[in-house]
Amino acid sequence: MELLGLSGYILASFAYFIFVLLLFAARNRTLLGRLVLLGSLASLVSFTLGAFQLTQHFSLTNILIFENFKLLFWSLLILTTRESVPSFKAFFVNKVVKQYLIIWVLLSSVSWLIALYIEDNSKYLFMLFLVLNLWALVQLEQLYRNADLKSKWALWPMVIALGAVFVFDFILFAQASMLNKLDFDLWYVRSLIGVISVPLLLISTRRMKDWSVNVFISREMVFYSSMLMISGLYLLVMAFAGYIINYLGGEWGSKISIAFLVMGSIVLAVLLMTERLRREVKVFITKHFFANKYEYKEEWLKLIEQLEISQSGDYYKTALNCICSTLKISHGLIIKKQNLGRYGILYNEGIIADQHLFFQLENIDTFCQENNWIIDIREYDKVEKSYPKLTIDSSVFVKLNISIIVPIMIGEQLYGFFLLSSPLEDKKLLNWEDRDLLLAISKQLSHYLSLNEANEKLAEAKQFDAFNRMSAFLVHDLKNVQAQLTLINSNAKKHRNNPEFVDDAFETVESAALRLEKVLTQLRNKTALEAKHKKINIKKLLEKVVLQRNIDKPHVELSFDEVVEMIIEEETFSSVINHLIQNAQEATSDDGWVKIKASYFNDSLNVAITDNGSGMSKDFINKRLFKAFDTTKGNAGMGIGVFEAKQYIESLGGTIQVTSFEGKGTTFHLTLPDTK
Repeated sequence: MELLGLSGYILASFAYFIFVLLLFAARNRTLLGRLVLLGSLASLVSFTLGAFQLTQHFSLTNILIFENFKLLFWSLLILTTRESVPSFKAFFVNKVVKQYLIIWVLLSSVSWLIALYIEDNSKYLFMLFLVLNLWALVQLEQLYRNADLKSKWALWPMVIALGAVFVFDFILFAQASMLNKLDFDLWYVRSLIGVISVPLLLISTRRMKDWSVNVFISREMVFYSSMLMISGLYLLVMAFAGYIINYLGGEWGSKISIAFLVMGSIVLAVLLMTERLRREVKVFITKHFFANKYEYKEEWLKLIEQLEISQSGDYYKTALNCICSTLKISHGLIIKKQNLGRYGILYNEGIIADQHLFFQLENIDTFCQENNWIIDIREYDKVEKSYPKLTIDSSVFVKLNISIIVPIMIGEQLYGFFLLSSPLEDKKLLNWEDRDLLLAISKQLSHYLSLNEANEKLAEAKQFDAFNRMSAFLVHDLKNVQAQLTLINSNAKKHRNNPEFVDDAFETVESAALRLEKVLTQLRNKTALEAKHKKINIKKLLEKVVLQRNIDKPHVELSFDEVVEMIIEEETFSSVINHLIQNAQEATSDDGWVKIKASYFNDSLNVAITDNGSGMSKDFINKRLFKAFDTTKGNAGMGIGVFEAKQYIESLGGTIQVTSFEGKGTTFHLTLPDTK
């Protein structure tokens, strides 16, 4: 073996000597050309010293020094090629290169100091070369896997050459780390790898004149590189454990170490072949080291746009179309969870559900309520225990062409499900990015669905509220009619033989009939009638209202000497004045007084209704007086009189102001512009 080793080292030295001469003759002054030259020189010196060592038997430490620098130069060549570093200036500022240099200096310095100054500690050097060769292998794999086709054609000879050197040295130093000594049989054979590498390096240097390589980083590259790194780290741990066993095992140490190595290799192979481990490593790398498969901002904006421009009045259809378009899915349906474990179809597109499906949803219901997981039926069939504690008959879903089940959660409660067919373009199982996107979209759509359902209920409630409000106003009108008829009835005994009373009574009855007709029309049409404005005599209108109110005490005094005619809706204005006078009378004792003072100036009618009743507090005026359906009269009042007065006066461009003092009285001051 020594003769073979000597021949191999001499041949390798000669091969690298010729290669170095060719590199000098090429006069490649580029950064990468210089690194190839330095790596070749270090290899030449290393193999030359290896040949002398076999004859002179000096320490291998001298050779390992140049091996250390050889690894440095070849690794820098790989890094600068991958990073496309164009010059020496860029070389020293490149972040990746600087990181490698710093780590290389630290590892090499510590390992060499321990090996030189602490006796019998060569294992630290073996560990150093083990780590550096593993690192170089990872870099080389990344370079080749992510180069374009043209660059791969030029790179593959160099990759094979350096890869063979790194792999062989990795095995050599891994065994040395485990046994704390070199296997010289492997050391002799090592020279043959050097001989083979030279022609391959020569081919690459001829093919790559400018050493420019178009490289991109892919997820697959990092995944396989990471698995390679995991393997290396595992072997490092195994080497350390083997050293401990060898150290403690006495004469059985070597046999135990070999057995341990075999068992460790089997365990490593099992781990690397385990699909679950590979999937978890892949997901971890993709999540933490790469941009997402989907641009979430764009997906989010696209979803919002779909919701905004949807022409369909059926928001269930809109929601289903949105989530189907995300993964280019053709068919689906929305199922809503109802009471007592029942389910209802809100909308379906190309999938006809049956009772068997609803039965299966009961188990999925419990599972999703606890985990909020998206279920891929294909994964459930192919990957054992992919959904723990979930038991379903997948054939029911396959028969209906349902592949994906997305739970719809509102808060912590399960609203229902999106049941979707298989994606049209991608037949692969859902990955974590697909699930995250579907989950985010389902959350948005759950809010969309709940909001639209709430709007429907609110619209229905508003219809009832509008009907109730209209009814309240109609009841208020009926109270005014009742007041008119009561006035006739109370004066009939006393004035029935008075012709003027009879004429007034008929006029009042006619007015009441018209008002009742208006009320009935509103009830039939469920809307308020348009007010009819006409020119009226304000003084006569006020006198008529005062006459109606004077059936109650205290009696009302009117002060208005002008004859003013204004275009106004007589009935509503009479109702407003009537109600304000009624409130004043109810707030005043029978021996008190209520006065109305009206005037007309600056084209405006001013009416002041004053009493000396109980008055109101400022807090009541600010917070409750003009609030609809807020009354202090209990069941006797509707709480809309003052509200209606304010709404009406302000609709005509007027104002209504209140001045009140508790225990002293109140004044309502109305200002109404004359529209003429």
